[in-house]
Amino acid sequence: MPKYIPEPFRIKMVEPIRLIEKSARLAALQRAGYNVFGLRSDEVYIDLMTDSGTGAMSQEQWSALMLGDESYAGARSFFRLKEVIDQIFGFKHFVPVHQGRAAENILCAVLLKPGQKVPSNMHFDTTEGNIRARGGQPVNLVNKAAYDPQAILDFKGDMDVEALEKWIEETGVENIPFGMMTITNNAGGGQPVSMANIRAVSKVYRQHGIPFFIDACRYAENSYFIKLREKSYENKSPLEIAQEIFSLADGCTMSAKKDGLVNMGGFLAMNDDDLFVRVKAELILREGFPTYGGLSGRDLDALAVGLKEALNVEYLAYRLSQAEYLAGRLRDVGVPIIEPPGAHAIYIDAAGMLPHLNREQLPGQALSIALYLEGGIRGVELGTVAFGNQVNGHWEYPSLELVRLALPRRVYTQSHLDYVAEVLGEIKAQATSIKGMRMTYAPELLRHFTAQFEIA
Repeated sequence: MPKYIPEPFRIKMVEPIRLIEKSARLAALQRAGYNVFGLRSDEVYIDLMTDSGTGAMSQEQWSALMLGDESYAGARSFFRLKEVIDQIFGFKHFVPVHQGRAAENILCAVLLKPGQKVPSNMHFDTTEGNIRARGGQPVNLVNKAAYDPQAILDFKGDMDVEALEKWIEETGVENIPFGMMTITNNAGGGQPVSMANIRAVSKVYRQHGIPFFIDACRYAENSYFIKLREKSYENKSPLEIAQEIFSLADGCTMSAKKDGLVNMGGFLAMNDDDLFVRVKAELILREGFPTYGGLSGRDLDALAVGLKEALNVEYLAYRLSQAEYLAGRLRDVGVPIIEPPGAHAIYIDAAGMLPHLNREQLPGQALSIALYLEGGIRGVELGTVAFGNQVNGHWEYPSLELVRLALPRRVYTQSHLDYVAEVLGEIKAQATSIKGMRMTYAPELLRHFTAQFEIA
């Protein structure tokens, strides 16, 4: 059994949770069209749907809220945040936004033209959605081992550099407005990316004059993986590693609801002066003035503290330990997961756990429903519903059919994780009785948020 590192904090405030009756859970699912996004939070016992904005803020962050300067322009809060972002990320310019998808929206609005293509190791849902919404095409070029749930690699999120070079030659630089890299690789199991790979990808992009943007929402966790696993970085701090990562890029998008440790916030950063002018114009139109950008002053101050706290070694060690503990418990009860576990989530191989269901029967969605019905636990499907595409009336299935159990930061304890493992063990024991699902409604983009289902 993996050693569980005790939480590096004491609990000062508690929020009550309760497990409602199974009959009430069934009624809730039926009302929600068998989509766990449609559940009320008070109908959920353990909520592992996302780690985005669901963490607990520290006493220093709560104190910082009281310093929030709510001036419309030139707020002190902005400049306190700027000092931190300059130190960690080092880009020449940045604008705050209300969350990561707003940064993606603005970046796509000013750089992407219909028909163009954007490469990455693996785009996550909102990145992919914003590219498609502008008429573009997201392209995933992660290394092939990322699609093998049981393959053990230190840096399973690495991009296939050879495939990237070949793809650029075939696509043409004029059809590539910018390139990306997601750290850690959320869609592929929360897997980290090595510094060597980031450096190699940066070299390819720069040789071709393609602007390089990093999806940085879990930058601290990725930096810590580099410290633990990459030779010559063991004596460097997560801050030093993060600084080196971003020195290799031309900008980044950031959902600060992850490794910013806040409930709301994000930013878009860049070095290019002309791009910054265009970004500011779009920001003012969509989000707000450049010194608040869709956030209150108190949000900016909480983020300034959170970005630094996320780089704390004791916190990061606990964060990785918590994920490894849950992974170990799930291995013990025979639940197949993406190996090795990342830091922010455990990804269940739903196709492997429910082999009696074919992809058309949506095993990921079926497992997410069983998880809630049996234990009041909310995870999220990251498979056919989230990433599948219909081409000429036929489904193109993603390589992985997953259910993600995301771990909110500084929220759940070991006993909560034990409960999750026990419920999944019970589901595994009766897996053949789980029925498939059928989609009855889906929007064109980001369908998993609002799609409706029925039992097939």
